[in-house]
Amino acid sequence: MPADIRVFFHKPTSTFSYVVTDPATRCAAVIDPALDYDSAAGRTGTVAADEIIAHIKQQKLKLEWILETHAHADHLSAAQHIKKELGGRIAIGEGICQVQANFTRLFNITSQVPSDGGQFDHLFKDDEKFFIGGLQARVLATPGHTSDSLTYVVGDAAFVGDTLFMPDSGTARCDFPGGDAGQLYDSIQRILALPADTRLFMCHDYAPGGREYLHQTTVAEQKRGNIHVHDGVSRQEYIQLRTSRDQTLKVPALLLPAVQVNIRAGRLPEPEANGSAYLKIPLNRI
Repeated sequence: MPADIRVFFHKPTSTFSYVVTDPATRCAAVIDPALDYDSAAGRTGTVAADEIIAHIKQQKLKLEWILETHAHADHLSAAQHIKKELGGRIAIGEGICQVQANFTRLFNITSQVPSDGGQFDHLFKDDEKFFIGGLQARVLATPGHTSDSLTYVVGDAAFVGDTLFMPDSGTARCDFPGGDAGQLYDSIQRILALPADTRLFMCHDYAPGGREYLHQTTVAEQKRGNIHVHDGVSRQEYIQLRTSRDQTLKVPALLLPAVQVNIRAGRLPEPEANGSAYLKIPLNRI
């Protein structure tokens, strides 16, 4: 019996989150949940995450996993809020240790956030297998956008994080610390080696040209029409295209707050003596 997949869209950050359920056991996993964040006010909220929680409670599901495809730079993770309400294990790729090492130096928080991945309940290795109820899932390490990027394969579905976008939007940027365009090309080829009818579920869509927001495509559609990496594009051609394009891109609006939270597995910084928690903004470093 295939997995039941429910999609949730966080429009402020164009983020798709998913609840993946084994119909036989009613066990579930949440993938890439987003926390609301008002950057002007420095205020967090849980409206979007609470919709996911309400769905899981309404359907009487048992949450086993909260899965991150990588430490996101465009939204704050709601993993801790969901775990507090429903339980489950928070997991990410073992490459998070390198991401933490890169960014704790940037924020000067190496003493507060050890670069060992210990903030997460589980660190996945490449090709590791795990279960959502009775559904077997498999992990593909797909670095290049970030060192910790993963694709989760569950039956005929693959959750690709930021590695791929819809065909008319191309692929992830590679200019963050630890990013590598050649590595990303190799990772994409791993995804495109899956069966042609494999359903690929996006983490983001930005609706280019004003079209409707889309969250799902297939391996065949990507190979045929991805504007950056369709069949026939060589590794060197992709590296040149990706590198030149990245030089034109702006810094993501939520990069600095998001990464500080996400390398902590969705935890906010510890409150200081006055009871308030603070995020740090490194000046003239990005």
